[in-house]
Amino acid sequence: MPRILIVEDEPVIAGLLRDDLLLEGYGVDVVGDGEAATAAAAASPFDLVILDVMLPGKDGFDVCRELRRAGRRMPIIMLTAKTQESDKVLGLEIGADDYVTKPFSPRELRARVKAALRRASGETPDSYRFGQVELDIGRRELKCGGAPVELTTIEFKLLSAFIRHRGRVLSREQLLDEVWGHGVYVVDRAVDTHIVNLRRKIEPDPASPRYLVSVRGAGYRFDG
Repeated sequence: MPRILIVEDEPVIAGLLRDDLLLEGYGVDVVGDGEAATAAAAASPFDLVILDVMLPGKDGFDVCRELRRAGRRMPIIMLTAKTQESDKVLGLEIGADDYVTKPFSPRELRARVKAALRRASGETPDSYRFGQVELDIGRRELKCGGAPVELTTIEFKLLSAFIRHRGRVLSREQLLDEVWGHGVYVVDRAVDTHIVNLRRKIEPDPASPRYLVSVRGAGYRFDG
């Protein structure tokens, strides 16, 4: 049973989140401020943290930084009333895995929790289908509308990485590490070029991508 830490200072929201996740079968702890959050994470292992940004004293950004500096690798989903792109980008840059803007749909949050836990478990399907596209990961074969489509090695690695992290924004730096490997020098523009080529093979309309979307100032997200 995955254990989830909710960090939320508004009792009504915290209670709704707790009750909803308990019904889903998760173990849930709730704290109301940043200091209590870092103390709870240090005292007991959690599989995921739902972290409000606006907290009394130490805010969610500081909590996220401290958890990552302490080597805590569990997924962090940030809850924020801030809708500015710069705040969302900051959260991703300091180590958050996802963000949900208030007011939010409980159904959407549940889906994001499940996706984050699935990614953290390293679970990768043998094959994956979206729209008219099917990728057989074991055989390294791509089909679109039933017809085979040739992929380069880099395109296969990119698409596999996006499927593993579906729904999550991946920066160019993360993609370089994931696809090319640590310590390999490749210019950021190479990522963009390969994504343009990949879109031509998987998108119904590459000029208006439905699945492999750009997130301005942050990177790319796979919505398949």
